[in-house]
Amino acid sequence: MSSDALALHGVVVQRGARDVVREASLEVPPGEVTALLGPNGAGKSSMVLAVGGVLPLKAGSVKLGDRELAGRRPERIRKAGLAIVPEGRRLLPELTVADNIQVSTYALSSADAKAGRARALELFPELEKRLDNQARLLSGGEQQMVVLAQALVSRPRFVIIDELSLGLAPVVVQRLIPTIREVAESGIGVLLIEQFASVALGLAKRAYVMEGGRIQYD
Repeated sequence: MSSDALALHGVVVQRGARDVVREASLEVPPGEVTALLGPNGAGKSSMVLAVGGVLPLKAGSVKLGDRELAGRRPERIRKAGLAIVPEGRRLLPELTVADNIQVSTYALSSADAKAGRARALELFPELEKRLDNQARLLSGGEQQMVVLAQALVSRPRFVIIDELSLGLAPVVVQRLIPTIREVAESGIGVLLIEQFASVALGLAKRAYVMEGGRIQYD
């Protein structure tokens, strides 16, 4: 295992009375895209929520380098350098684009917040003209750019993106692909969970396949 990777080992996540993730292990190196593929209901999103501290881990470890993240609160995990883009584009719909991005800088110094915001708008220049619009008025593609900007504004070491292309037109997905590649090339490790294997495998150096809550192939 790389000493500076994001590494999951033996992760078990329970929802209700059932284990939905079963002893899952994978590694995300820095500066690369790693794909996680699998059918609906395989446990991918539950694993993401557990890694991000939203769901508890029943067992296993989540390490960013030599730092254990399992059991930490979401804000502590984010501060450690791991940002999560959950499925479903969860924005604050009545707030403006600028305010949605600003909310994600609460733990940063003013200088870091300014630099992170500038970098996010450099990656997604389309948002410049939409900063004063409410998030609910944006297209699906623009909303996806905002949630990606929210994750990247803190300049994380790793980012997990759950279902990048869900509900988006192919032309929008093709717009986002080079940006994800650019993010990885900047040194950030990306775990991309994606329903379209062609999209994920076109970006990733390594792919894992999850079925029935287990990593079956890599």
